[in-house]
Amino acid sequence: MSNDTTRSESSYQPPVPIEKPPLYSWPPKPTKALRWLLFEMYFPWGFLWIGLSIFTWHFLTPSVATMSTLSPGWIGFIWLRNAFLLCLLAGGLHWWFYIRRSQDKNFKFTERWLATDSRKFLWRNQVKDNIFWSLASGVTFWSIFESLTLWVWASGRIPSTTWSESPIYLAFMVSGGVIFWATIHFWIIHRALHWKPLYQVAHDRHHRNVNIGPWSGISFHPIEHTIYFTVFLIWWVVPVHPIVILASGFFNGLSPAVSHSGFDYLMIKKKWKLSTGDLFHQLHHRYFEVNYGNTPTPIDAIFKTWHDGTEEAQERLRHRRRANQKND
Repeated sequence: MSNDTTRSESSYQPPVPIEKPPLYSWPPKPTKALRWLLFEMYFPWGFLWIGLSIFTWHFLTPSVATMSTLSPGWIGFIWLRNAFLLCLLAGGLHWWFYIRRSQDKNFKFTERWLATDSRKFLWRNQVKDNIFWSLASGVTFWSIFESLTLWVWASGRIPSTTWSESPIYLAFMVSGGVIFWATIHFWIIHRALHWKPLYQVAHDRHHRNVNIGPWSGISFHPIEHTIYFTVFLIWWVVPVHPIVILASGFFNGLSPAVSHSGFDYLMIKKKWKLSTGDLFHQLHHRYFEVNYGNTPTPIDAIFKTWHDGTEEAQERLRHRRRANQKND
């Protein structure tokens, strides 16, 4: 059954229900699970983050000797590199979808375009506001946490391992460990950010973006950026190689630009579709009280906050809201 909320705001009807990954099916479905891993979780963006991490370690990261000592010079280089990559990705998606409007509203989750005259945003412009917070605060905290983690690794202050010592372990960590840890961490901190005091002081800045675009991905309050990028701290106790640390940064710093694109698919020559947006998270921006996490780790299903896009899920949300109002 189609989601009435999607129908009311967009002529495009995303396929529903949003199902939990076959990775968690019981009895196990190994063929479906493998297909999901390869063609839904990794292709194309997961493979991009992994490949980019390998390339960045070899060509766009200071030497181990340099990073063993904290210095504004190499930390500034990390900031410039991360800012460039975010501008390339978020800026490219924004240009394609919202400036060039290459596919008009085909596969767009909502009919509305981004706000250009709203008091909610700096300079009354949603895109300028989102770019400012993403770069001035987002890339800064991302780069600080990443640089500190690379420093404690390079200076031998934390446990580590090498590819020659642990190739299978590190291959698993860079491909699966990064994503599953990031999605578990995201649910935990995101649920905390919806605690009323934290929401009002910090998370509300992100949620002003009900209608989201690529630059909305890490457009947060600095307090939220501080909490969000604590995702790096696990690598202070779990031994890994810097490629894993870099992949963690790219997954948390770059992938939100894709999941917040506002479009389900990017069309290439009207023949091929590349998955971009995330209906699961799109519904969170619309309703706030559902889908706090991500689909790779379906914690929302355990806590009864999984909204699968159907009318049945919407009715459950209405019922929960009525019950909460009575309790208040």
